[in-house]
Amino acid sequence: MSVPSNLAMLTDLYQLTMAAGYWKHGRADSEAVFNLFFRKPPFGGGYAVFCGLTEVIEFLQSYRFGDEEVAYLATLRGHDGKALFPRAFLDYLAGLELTCEVAAPPEGTVVFANQPLIRLRGPLLQCQLLETTLLNLINFPTLVATKAARVAQAAQGDPVLEFGLRRAQGIDGGITASRAAYVGGCAATSNVLAGQRYGIPVKGTHAHSWVMSYEDELQSFEAYAAAMPNNCILLVDTYDTLEGVRHAIEVGRRLRGQGQELMGIRLDSGDLCALSKKARGLLDAAGFHDTRIVASNDLDEFAISQLKRDGAAIDVWGVGTKLATAYDQPALGGVYKLTALREHGDAWRYKLKLSEQEIKISLPGILQVRRFEQDGRYIGDMIYEETLSRPERREMVPYRGGEAWTIPASATSQDLLQPVFRDGSVLVPPESVHRVRARAGEQLAMLPEGVRAMIQPDPYPCGVESELFRLKTSLIKELRESTETTTA
Repeated sequence: MSVPSNLAMLTDLYQLTMAAGYWKHGRADSEAVFNLFFRKPPFGGGYAVFCGLTEVIEFLQSYRFGDEEVAYLATLRGHDGKALFPRAFLDYLAGLELTCEVAAPPEGTVVFANQPLIRLRGPLLQCQLLETTLLNLINFPTLVATKAARVAQAAQGDPVLEFGLRRAQGIDGGITASRAAYVGGCAATSNVLAGQRYGIPVKGTHAHSWVMSYEDELQSFEAYAAAMPNNCILLVDTYDTLEGVRHAIEVGRRLRGQGQELMGIRLDSGDLCALSKKARGLLDAAGFHDTRIVASNDLDEFAISQLKRDGAAIDVWGVGTKLATAYDQPALGGVYKLTALREHGDAWRYKLKLSEQEIKISLPGILQVRRFEQDGRYIGDMIYEETLSRPERREMVPYRGGEAWTIPASATSQDLLQPVFRDGSVLVPPESVHRVRARAGEQLAMLPEGVRAMIQPDPYPCGVESELFRLKTSLIKELRESTETTTA
């Protein structure tokens, strides 16, 4: 199934019913601010890698309700059998052009819980209609890019190959995962369509079926070397792994006689640590010191870390299912909340979602994130409110309250949220996936080492500017008092 170029209909029905309600009550053009963020870093880690912005911009550029979309919406019926949407509202959608402003960090930026990843400001109806699609386009790639960053960190500089297409959730899930995995630090993918579409390096050799299709393993290796002399990595564990290594060495000698080299062998089962050490010994003894050992088989950052600790002689890591499906956490949990609203140029009314769960209480206002850097390291992020807070102040309060701290005056800073789309126009030049990947690598290297820990990472210093914290506290008090009065 191909993905349509126009994704306006990739939304939940309630976004359209709310839009119809705003339109009916004359509130379509009320000015609103929405923020997209996540509440907890994925995989028990300390950070996430922001991914998916390129697709968001493409989505915004092509957004429209054409004849086909409007015709379908006209067929929808309410419980009384009558049209769900008034004809005049459908005509309104047919003429809709986006005028909202969208701001975001550059793709590949390292981000943290509760920070706006995308901020929308513009007509209430437009911001509402974009919610579901934005979440869809950001949640999954950010999740996979983060997983890839963790896997690449575990590999300690060894190349990681993404092999997850066959286990991915559908066509788009596979392509999205391949791109996001590359952004997060993978060196290549097995996904040829992703390679064609994004310019990602592609890697691959043969499967067990190749070996099994011949009378014996040696014959199959010889045939593959003859067919692919300049891409000869031999899968050696179809029958007996170490015997397979010996057969690969025999074929490697013949390749050398033809001016080619045995690029590598691949282990896909068994005790990868023990087998890799024995295979390395056989290869080195035969003079194949540069032949790489590639390993796969349900690998993730934890398995790779353990193999590294155990001294496995593995040079390249093939990671599939657990990366492309974000196996141990299948959803980022990104949310999208209204944070400010004003009618026809009146004063802003700041909004937050109240909850019995403190983690679900959102921040109000027109939010910005300021990142501080000192001595080549990120030392903290401050969320501030653009109309009330004084960003030159450096006093921050933890998101849920506590003792305030102050960023040193010597630290430099930058604001992360920058306009990327406004009034139907893209405001930033397109970036290649290679530049996005490089940015992610650069930013991960600037994180404190403890924040990048796989298990029980140190919390990154991320807080709320003190004036914004006071606004949040005041609104919570007002809302709770109002609720108590109403229910009394």
